[in-house]
Amino acid sequence: MIMAISVLGANAFAQSKNSMNIVLVHGAWSDGSAWDAVVPLLEAKGCNVTVVNLPGHGTDKTPFSAITLQSYVDVVKKAIGDNKQVTLIGHSMAGIVISQVAEEIPNSIKTLVYLGAYLPKNGQSLLDLAKVDAGSHVGKHLKIDENSASAIIAKEGVIDVFFADAPAGRQQKLADGVEPEPLVPFVTPVTLTEGNYGGVEKVYIYTKNDHAVSYAAQQAMVKNTTVKKEYILQSSHTPFISMPKKVAEILIKAAK
Repeated sequence: MIMAISVLGANAFAQSKNSMNIVLVHGAWSDGSAWDAVVPLLEAKGCNVTVVNLPGHGTDKTPFSAITLQSYVDVVKKAIGDNKQVTLIGHSMAGIVISQVAEEIPNSIKTLVYLGAYLPKNGQSLLDLAKVDAGSHVGKHLKIDENSASAIIAKEGVIDVFFADAPAGRQQKLADGVEPEPLVPFVTPVTLTEGNYGGVEKVYIYTKNDHAVSYAAQQAMVKNTTVKKEYILQSSHTPFISMPKKVAEILIKAAK
């Protein structure tokens, strides 16, 4: 099977040892365009930025039946290639993805940055973490389609879950862009070891007013993992929309 791969807005990685190489991975019900306001801010500070668009998201039309967690991991690994000292950022669901990437290519990763993201332990899936998050609003708006093995957030809940602090004039347009999400990656557990994943430096950025991955759940996950540095944003689940400058500032700090 040939897997569709899409890497958007990618600058070629510079070979200079002083370069800040950043790879951005979007979360569920999203795509690579989520980072549009952040990328130019990072590039203005000399970062080499690669935005990964996961299979089945945005313009990528890989059938959901062909998408697994490993599909996501392989696309991120392809984006990284032979590069080293990469700062790998994952938002929301992509916390699961970047964790597995670090397990498989730990020598390529300088720092993992979790932005309002799931931070798993060995053997956990996104579903394992989500189902104990009593503060999340996702459950009451989640609709499952078993025939297509997909999930969607009901229209009336999208703004509340994802875009509560986005500019009022953009909220509905953002909500209208939310598409169904494949289920298989949600239920697939990660395989993480102390020797690989455990040796990679981790940074966590809390999204304190988050209705998708609650602040309490974020704190609980960080408590169970060795995290070098923590930051707090007074934001909803999508700070790259509501406060891109603050997000970029933290990512630059993490990449240095």
